[in-house]
Amino acid sequence: MQNQGFIIAREGFRWIGIGLFLTLLLIIFKATLAAIFLGILTLFIISFFRNPKRTTPVQKGLIISPADGKICLITEAYEKKFLKEQRCRVSIFMSPLNCHINRAPISAKVLDIYYHPGKFHIASVDKASDLNEQNALLLEDDQKNKFVVVQIAGWLCRRIVSDAKAGHTLTRGERFGLIQFGSRVDIYLPPQASLQVQVGQSVRAGETVIGTLE
Repeated sequence: MQNQGFIIAREGFRWIGIGLFLTLLLIIFKATLAAIFLGILTLFIISFFRNPKRTTPVQKGLIISPADGKICLITEAYEKKFLKEQRCRVSIFMSPLNCHINRAPISAKVLDIYYHPGKFHIASVDKASDLNEQNALLLEDDQKNKFVVVQIAGWLCRRIVSDAKAGHTLTRGERFGLIQFGSRVDIYLPPQASLQVQVGQSVRAGETVIGTLE
């Protein structure tokens, strides 16, 4: 996928450029307080679009977190987009302060993609999994285990970016997209997966082990 190594995600270039330009303009016109406020806001935008390098564990059978944030829900849920069956669903809430780069939880082929232009409830609530705007990937690893990873937009800014295409092969820990600006990622695990996280735990995309395959 694109932009794996650059320190700022390319989707942020426009926002950062606008912020820097307006801040400079306010400085020129000696609007000091407004320039300070906008400068701080621009620093927040730079932080939001950071694209840090991550060291992904290489041991076989590990399922890695697809997002930075906090585990807000772990529940049995019916996966209706692709699998049409009950699965364990782990939901990760990303606040505006988290890094919003999404990474592949396993090495797998993208079998299918489903986009739903829904509503914009606060992403941490349970109904967001069904009602909010979302982009879902159906993944299959080399052992034919199927996973579903769902990017869910929140109430702020409301834009999902996905570089993944059907037929692509993702490597565990590889960036496949991001969500702007406060959002959630759900992952539906195979029945044989053993959970390694709990509600309230903080996780890091591409690094934290959220489960193992037996």
